[in-house]
Order: sequence, then C-alpha cells, then structure tokens
Amino acid sequence: MTMQEMVAQLNKWAYEYYVLDDPSVPDVQYDALYDQLVLLEKQTGVVLDDSPTRRVGGEPLKSFVQHTHLKRLYSLDKVQSFGELKEWVEKVEKALGKTEFTVELKYDGLTINVTYRDGKFAGASTRGNGVTGEDVTEQVKTIRTVPLSIPFNGICELQGEGIMRLSALQKYNASHPADALKNARNGAAGAIRNLDPKVTAERNLDVVFYSAGYEEGLTAKSQTELVEFLKSCGMLTNFVFEKAHTFEEIRRVIEHIGANRSSYDFLIDGVVIKVNDFSLREELGYTDKFPRWAVAYKFDAEQVTTRLNDVEWQVGRTGKLTPIGKLDAVELCGATIRRATLNNYGDIVRKRLKKDALVFVRRSNDVIPEVLGSAEEGGLEIEKPVRCPACGSLLEEVGANLYCTNAEHCRPQIVARITHYCSKNACDIDGISDKTAELMVEKLGVRSVADLYSLTEADLSPLFVGEANRESKKAQNAVIAIEKSKKVSLAQFIYALGLDNVGTVTARDLASRFGSIDALASASVEQLTAINGVGDVVADGIVQFFKEAQNAEIIGRLKAIGIDPVYMERSSTGAFAGKKVVLTGSLARYTRSQASKLIEEQGGETASSVSKSVDLVIAGADAGSKLDKARALGIQVINEEEFIQMLSKMQ
Repeated sequence: MTMQEMVAQLNKWAYEYYVLDDPSVPDVQYDALYDQLVLLEKQTGVVLDDSPTRRVGGEPLKSFVQHTHLKRLYSLDKVQSFGELKEWVEKVEKALGKTEFTVELKYDGLTINVTYRDGKFAGASTRGNGVTGEDVTEQVKTIRTVPLSIPFNGICELQGEGIMRLSALQKYNASHPADALKNARNGAAGAIRNLDPKVTAERNLDVVFYSAGYEEGLTAKSQTELVEFLKSCGMLTNFVFEKAHTFEEIRRVIEHIGANRSSYDFLIDGVVIKVNDFSLREELGYTDKFPRWAVAYKFDAEQVTTRLNDVEWQVGRTGKLTPIGKLDAVELCGATIRRATLNNYGDIVRKRLKKDALVFVRRSNDVIPEVLGSAEEGGLEIEKPVRCPACGSLLEEVGANLYCTNAEHCRPQIVARITHYCSKNACDIDGISDKTAELMVEKLGVRSVADLYSLTEADLSPLFVGEANRESKKAQNAVIAIEKSKKVSLAQFIYALGLDNVGTVTARDLASRFGSIDALASASVEQLTAINGVGDVVADGIVQFFKEAQNAEIIGRLKAIGIDPVYMERSSTGAFAGKKVVLTGSLARYTRSQASKLIEEQGGETASSVSKSVDLVIAGADAGSKLDKARALGIQVINEEEFIQMLSKMQ
C-alpha cells in the first residue's frame, strides 16, 4: 500500500467516524494502519499535506498572527420573538415576493474561517472584527472534521462554528479533574484561541460548516447547493437543515428545534433563517453590520440570581447618565458577571430594584448582562441622582434619561467625544486610545476635538509610556494621523461629531442629502424626517446639536483649520459613470481596493458578486466562477489592459 493510498484510506475512515458517525472499521484497524503510516513517514521523511498525522498538534506558538480575510465576515441581526421574526419575513417578502428560506441551528461556539487553495488547506482564522482575525491555522489543523484537502480548484474561504460536543466535554473533564472546563463553549473557544495546538487536539473539537465567504470557482447558487458542496468536501454540516416558504413553516421548525434542544449533544443559542437563493441575497444586500437576507432567532437567555450591591452612574459623550449595577460575582453563560446595565432610573423603579437585595440577571442576546428585576423584598432604596457624579453639575431630565449639561467641562464627556471622533469609522486617528484621551484631558488640558489639531510631538510624547525610545515614535505617528484626518469625508465627519443616535449608515444618508455641514446644520425636522430611517427623535437630536453654542464653536474651529468636507457625488462623465462593476481575479497593476477606488472616482459603483444588475466585469488572472456567471448572463467582460485603457482615456 503506497503512502497516498494509506492517507486516502485513513481520511475515508475518519470521515465515516467523525462526520457520518457511522464507522466501517473498528478502532484497532484504523490504529494499525495509522501506525504503519507514521513509521513510513519517519523512514522516508515525507509527510503528505493531508496526512492525518498532521493533526496531532505541533510546538506551542509564541503569539497569534493577524489574518485579513479575503472577504468581510458579517455578524447576524437578531430577533427574540416570533412577532419580530414575522416582521423580518414580511420585509423580505415585500422586497422579493414569495421567497424560499432555509432554517438551521445557531451553534454556541467560535466562528472559524478556513481558506483552501486549489483543494489544499491553506489556513484558518477566527472571525475577529469581521475584517481581521487571529491566525489559528495550527490549532484548526488538529480538528478532524476540517478536511486537509477538498475536491475544489480555486480559492475559497469557508466558515463554520468550532464546537465541543457535550459528550466530549464530559469525557475531557473526567480525565482532567484539576482543569475541568466550565462549559462546552468555553472549551471550544479556549482550545482554538490557545497558543498550544496540542491543547486543541486534546479537546476533540468539531467544526460545523455553513457558509462561504470569498470564492473563486465555486458554482453554488443557493444555500442548499452550498451545503451539498460542503458535504461533497467531507465536511460536517448543520445537524438541522430545513427549507420553508412561509413564516408559519419557519415557526414550526423553530418550535420543533426548541422542544428538542436539550437532547442535542452540543450547545445552541438559537436558529438562523436565510434566504436560500444567492441572487436574491444580492438584491437585498447588507447594512453596515448585517446581511439583510439572514437573521438569527435567539432562544431565551440563561438567567441567574445574584445580589445587587450598589449602582454606579456612568457619563457618556452626550452627557447621558447610564446606571450600572455592581453585583456579587456570578457565573452566567460561561462568563463571570460582576456588572450589568440598568438602562435608566425609570427602569430601576419599574423593576423595583433595591441595593443589597437579590435580583434576576441574564445575558441579553448572550452578550450584555442585564438586570431583569427584583428577586426578593427588602433592600435599600436607590436614590435618583441630582448632580453629575463626575463634575457635580446639576442634572437635567429629558424623557427617560438624566443628562449632565456641563458638556464643556465634564471630563468623561470630553474623553468619550474624543475617542469617538478618533474611532475608525469616524476620523480614523490611529493611536488615540481611551487611556491616551484621558491623559490628553488631564495632562494637556484638551477640552474638545478641535484641540487635537494644535498638539505637537513634544506634547504627546510624555503620554505614551512603554518600551524605551518608543514614546517619540508613537507621538510622531499620532501627529501624522491627526493631520491626515483633515481629509475626512463628509459622512465620516458627520459620524465623528457624535450626534445622538446617528450611526454610520444615517451619516452617509445625511451627507448624500445635504452635501455639507452648513446645509445639515440649517436643516429642519421636516427635512430630516423625510430621509428614510430618520425619525422624530433622531431629527430633534440633530437640530438640537447644531443649536448648541459649544458645538457651533467647535465646528467653526475645525472649519478654520481646513476641515469642511463636502459630499462628492459620483462623476456623471467618468469612464464608469452609472455602471455597476465587479472585479474578479488578480490584477497586476492594482490591488483590488485601488482598482475599486479608481472605478468610484470615475463614477462607477463596485459590487462583490455578479447578478443581472451588474454592467461590467473586470477579469484579472485566475478569474473563476464570477467570470463564468458573467458570460452566462451576457454581461460585458474586459481584461486588465482594457481597464487601464478606459482609465487613461479620461486622464
């Protein structure tokens, strides 16, 4: 038996055992052939890429390396009631008509992004922030339900959930009583995000695959076809996968899953509903955070009882006070909880909360701890604050919330406004952390974002405490980043100002509608509410923001140093004016982001996938399924040389 034949046979048996749960040979037969392979590898010094011996785990890593995903990984929007789910289904049907959905389990583990190149396992990473994650290649390589080779030519990133079965958790804890794991979710996440791959191998994890991100050459046109492709690759796929055509059908599947949830050998925290057809997904598109074509129905969160010891009032960038409950430490959903949100004073009264009394706590959406209500009579009254806990100024009650009106001198407000202004989606001033902003206020007397632009390297150097001789470099980089931020776009600048309830999407809509800060500042409530997604509360907040003298003064100072962006409409005369363009394959002269920017500067719009609405496809080297789909749809296709010629004609 050749080495290739040994590897193929062992991988087949492992697939039957770990994925199908239907072994065709006893363990002793697998072990005997495995031992023969190990001996042959030692004798020859050759180890094939997909050899099962690669799964044992190598030497511990010194640190995690960052991995940039080939395509962004989105999180899912959530609903927690059938009423909310019905509204989501109706919104989808209003946009698409009658639609076929898929219903799948939502696993409680750690998202894994696996890259394959021409059929070979090329690496794996955590989801991270959706753009960049931690490289966990060596850890994931030890997981037997992640194939080291698949029948696929091209490049693809496939997503799944790293899980630890409850039976595996029980077996592990029985053999590791001194290091027993709290729950299966922590067991999986801790194993994958462990610098020692041997720890991962020891916990006997699985990865359940359910999605494809970046792909070149993948021809699946629906979730159903994708799942069949994943199965053909020898991957473990969703233990529940149902198709549904109406809200009632979806509801029946969810109710069945809920009734059987306790019988599963793994943790789930909900159900995922997706539009099945990929071309329809393209029509719905994405928000800044979520795909519009999928939603997670969350089951009721775990709930515990603990003691509320005290209430701390935090001050945000708008001056709003948020009460935070300080709790006796309690384990909840695998985490130790010591603090939880109380929303506002009205919420405290409504829930009859008292200090030094037991309360019910849950993790809202399994993330943010929330106090649900009182669990016993008695306790001490929680007093409604009259003055700001940070600066001592009198508070003002607006609606359900309390506000500190001392915006100009209240330190937490100033710090929060600075860190928000410097954040990535705002002015993207790298190097200004919360701690640095606090030191700016305390040591340098910074009182507004406008003060940032007068800071020098000498001012900033003492704030960066670290390794020897690095302070000046960090300060220099911060000064460069501050100067660079003067070229911020209008949408980013609107978001950076920190208007209450204005996120990145609304900021873009405001920039497009009004075109400049001056126009936005003079907008009426009626003009603002005419924008889709802007309600009375948001509109009132925007109008009030620009009425305040302090804000007007800061904006005036920013304009004086050259920060007065205007909305740049796409050119109506550029080479790509009015065209939706898809880039596929590799370009020799430009990176994909550079090419996208050039297209947009010339009036075009870039899209990530090919559909009937696409006007043009630019195909570089190794173009795959997108090129095939474009030709099938009769869409114009050009190569890189033709792309460069189109650009040069406009110069």
